[in-house]
Amino acid sequence: MTSTAAAPPPPRAYRRLSVEERRAQLLVAALGLFAHRAPDEVSLDEVAVAAGVSRPLVYRYFPGGRQQLYEAALGSAADELKLCFTEPPVGPPTERVARVLDRYLRFVDEHDTGFSALLRGGSVVETSRTTSIVDGVRRAAAEEIISHLGRIGGADAGERSAGPRLRMMVRSWIAAVEAASLIWLDEGKRPPAAELRGWLVDHLIALLAATAATDEETAAVVRDLLALEAPGGPAGRLADLVIPVVADAAHLLAPAPAAD
Repeated sequence: MTSTAAAPPPPRAYRRLSVEERRAQLLVAALGLFAHRAPDEVSLDEVAVAAGVSRPLVYRYFPGGRQQLYEAALGSAADELKLCFTEPPVGPPTERVARVLDRYLRFVDEHDTGFSALLRGGSVVETSRTTSIVDGVRRAAAEEIISHLGRIGGADAGERSAGPRLRMMVRSWIAAVEAASLIWLDEGKRPPAAELRGWLVDHLIALLAATAATDEETAAVVRDLLALEAPGGPAGRLADLVIPVVADAAHLLAPAPAAD
C-alpha cells in the first residue's frame, strides 16, 4: 500500500510593486517606528527590517537618507492629521468640533511618542522644512475651525472674512489643544479621551464668549452659532453649568445708574 503525500501548496505569485506602492510601503514602515520613538532614534536598518526590504532599497527611494525619509513620513502624517480637522458643515457647530477632536485625539493616542517628539522639537532631524510642515498643519486646522464658526480665514474673503481677534482666538485655541494633548500623554492618557475632548470643546466656547464681550465681529459669530445649537448639546450643557456660577458674581457688577 502506497501513501500519497499531500501536494505542497503552489508558490505564491510574486507581484512587483510600482514605484508609488513601494514608496508608500516604506513610509508606512517608517511611520510605524516614528509613532512610538523619537525620529533620531530610528535607523534606516530598522525601517528596512520593518518593511521587509534591504537597506540599499530604502536608499534607492530616499537617497537623502534618514532626513529625507523622516520629512516624507512627516508630510504623510501631516496630511493624515489635517484630515482629522475636515468635517462636513452639518449639525450644530460644537458637535462638529467634538467629532474633529475625537479624530485628533485618536491620532495622538496612536502616535504617542512620535507626536510628542514632533511637537516638542529638539530632534536632530528637525529643520526649517519639518517646522514648516508642522506649522502647515496648525494653519490648516485653524482654517477648518474658523469655517465651522461661519467665517473664512483669509483677510480678503469679503464680509465672511474672519477678523484679527477671531483668528487670534482660534489659533490660540489650537495651541491650547496641542499643549493639552502633550500633557495628556505625560499624564498617562488621563483623563479619558472623551472627557478631555469635552473639556476642549468647553474651552473653545469659553474663549468665544470672552472674545465676544469686547469684539463685535466675534459677538455676531456667537449669536449665529447659538441659533444652531441644540439644548442638550455642548453649548447648552456648558451654559447650564456656568450660569449658576456666574450668578454668584452679581455683586461684582457695576450698579445701574440712578433714574433722573
